[in-house]
Amino acid sequence: MYLNTKLEDFKKNIKVAFIGCGKFISMFLSQYNQLTKIKIDSIIDLKIDNAKKNCLNSGLSNDQIREINFASSLDEVIDRDIDIFIEATGNPIVGTVHADKILRKKKHLILVNVEADVTCGKYLSDLAKQNNVICSMAYGDQPSLIVEQIEWAKLNGFSVTCAGKGTKYHPTFEYSTPDTVWDHYGLSKERAEIESGMNPKMFNSFLCGDKSAIEMCAVSNASNLKCPKNGLTFPPIGVYDIAKKLIPKSYGGLIDYEGQVEVISSIDNHKKDIPNDLRWGVYIVIKAKNQYVKNCFKDYGMVTDSSGNYSAIWRPYHYIGLELAQSIYSIALENKATGFTKYYNAEVASYAKKNLKSGERLDGEGGYCVKGKLINSKKSKEEKILPLGLTDGAITKKNINKDQAIMLSDVELDLPKQVIDAREYQYNLI
Repeated sequence: MYLNTKLEDFKKNIKVAFIGCGKFISMFLSQYNQLTKIKIDSIIDLKIDNAKKNCLNSGLSNDQIREINFASSLDEVIDRDIDIFIEATGNPIVGTVHADKILRKKKHLILVNVEADVTCGKYLSDLAKQNNVICSMAYGDQPSLIVEQIEWAKLNGFSVTCAGKGTKYHPTFEYSTPDTVWDHYGLSKERAEIESGMNPKMFNSFLCGDKSAIEMCAVSNASNLKCPKNGLTFPPIGVYDIAKKLIPKSYGGLIDYEGQVEVISSIDNHKKDIPNDLRWGVYIVIKAKNQYVKNCFKDYGMVTDSSGNYSAIWRPYHYIGLELAQSIYSIALENKATGFTKYYNAEVASYAKKNLKSGERLDGEGGYCVKGKLINSKKSKEEKILPLGLTDGAITKKNINKDQAIMLSDVELDLPKQVIDAREYQYNLI
């Protein structure tokens, strides 16, 4: 709380290292010259020349870039005098290996890599505790912002009925691939990939529902909110209807439980933009516990459902990497995470995006082969469903029909020991 005030009296530099230098980190770099006491020690990226180019395009000078230690592997950097590592590769398997090494070295970690968090996050969070360091969500990403709102509500005595985010979603987008993604965004391939450096596979994951499942899995595992009974439903809802519709079905709403996650769409079933959408934002729905609180909702003009029991708050935008400094300062000044995995409630299950042939190599989130669906972790374990985070590089051992769940026994996996240990640890918690 009041981190900027504490920062004024902070005497030392905060040394950070980035693993992966893509869009998220480039956004942070564009703020770097406006930030106080944060010092980039190292940047680890397989494509060092491209990382340097991103630094330059984001506003760093050539002199600043020369001061940064660039490396192509974490092992080259792990023993340097670094306070906080930021893992931003987006690869759940590689990210878990990196995170395991960092935490065992008793270094703080920020997981921009939500994919690693939802695949092995409970293991990593507990490993951080064992080593007396922080494993944090990245502020600026929607899961951290949602958790912040949930924390606010619980701290002030409200129960949280629903929490989530907005996105642009239509059922037909589930089958989008990196080849078709820019048509849905209304961008040319040149504009998106060359001018803006946007990764088609990653941006396809935003569109096809994979990223929504991943991010709501992270929120569920950080907050103890439930998953919907049959995956996210993406109802098209404007902000002034959130409190009216994201309440339990027993009260005339659309959700399954008191206390669950859900994502809302900015377009309707005809792909028309809805009024007052929350495409880029986050929300929570809270419930009044007594008549006096209901009266307060009304007296102060808060948006409610017809009964006056439920109210909603929302934030219309998230600023992604432009807000990452909040996590860095929170760890350095208060030794606190901006959200972290506390439970193993939820999982992102893999379903075939097309008919898959035996011997086919899967390509993970946002790709051509699989799509993700939010399920509870008990179902994942009992039915032995393949988590989405393990699909990149997995090879099918049988033909699998389009829309069919992919089981662990359906694929050959070649996983590093850290990931195997993490998955076993989490299964044993159920």
